[in-house]
Amino acid sequence: MPDKRVVLRRRHPYNTRSNRIRKVRTPGGKLVVQYPGKKGKQPRCGDTGKPLQGIPALRPIEYSRISKRQKKVNRAYGGNLCAQAVRDRILRAFLIEEQKLVKKVLKAQKSSKK
Repeated sequence: MPDKRVVLRRRHPYNTRSNRIRKVRTPGGKLVVQYPGKKGKQPRCGDTGKPLQGIPALRPIEYSRISKRQKKVNRAYGGNLCAQAVRDRILRAFLIEEQKLVKKVLKAQKSSKK
């Protein structure tokens, strides 16, 4: 089948990434051209760069056609950060608050000694 000639359906003849063709035999026996779309990329975590689990890899326009539930996971920073990154942020915020409390206690002890 690759050596058979076909008529292109679009007026753009160049073999670019967006203009790939696939030759398909129809049930009627004709050999026609199909234009498969480009594959989507998996959305990635903003902090770690790892692919986000539970979110489909689609082309940008296709995200507008799916529901909000399918674009994110049910968690803080659901569609933007992976679970590990969120966990790290929570831990960092907690430790910073603890550090502030410790500083305040040490300052109070120092002032009470004088």
